[in-house]
Amino acid sequence: MKILLAEDTKDLNKVLCAVLEHEGYDVDAAFDGEEALEFVNNDSYDCLIFDIMMPKKDGIEALKEVREKKIVTPVLMLTAKAEVDDRVAGLDAGADDYLTKPFAMKELLARVRALTRRKNEYEEGDVTYNDVTLKAQTFELSAKNSVRLSVKEFELMQLLMRNTGRSLTAEFILSNVWSREPDADPDTAWLYVSYLKRKLKAVAANVEITGDLETGFTLK
Repeated sequence: MKILLAEDTKDLNKVLCAVLEHEGYDVDAAFDGEEALEFVNNDSYDCLIFDIMMPKKDGIEALKEVREKKIVTPVLMLTAKAEVDDRVAGLDAGADDYLTKPFAMKELLARVRALTRRKNEYEEGDVTYNDVTLKAQTFELSAKNSVRLSVKEFELMQLLMRNTGRSLTAEFILSNVWSREPDADPDTAWLYVSYLKRKLKAVAANVEITGDLETGFTLK
């Protein structure tokens, strides 16, 4: 799974990245709120870990912008403050959980596992359409090149590849991919379609996703 870690203390950032990567996560590291938002704008993640006290934009400001973009990715907030007001502010802004520093690495990993539990009903076997292959075990999308997808990107790409030539409405996509996230809306579907369009270009695929929110989306 893919995680974005935004923590401005370089040593702590390095340690947390090492621990998460040792557990098998793909991790991108940001050192301030603005850099974190740049990552979010350009890629999809399964979990966001934001330190509250960061330069340029603090974690709560960054979180608010993430939620305004209709991104429903789980967010874990890190804070050196134990005051109730800070926890409430983070939860009100859209955080799913928080962890107060100092914390044990085992607790961090347990919180991340709880936030990133994915459905286990994925159909076994890879899916291929034209020159594109989607690998169920590694979430890898490949053509001339390859790239690893987040869980939601994988679920959406799998849905499109199993319905090639069919126009999928935003409502259909939401009911199949975001059925457990009541805050997801058509803009969420559009955002992840945009992510996948970029990924298909990145792997130099001969297929593309066409359509829009009014006509529906088709892989062809």
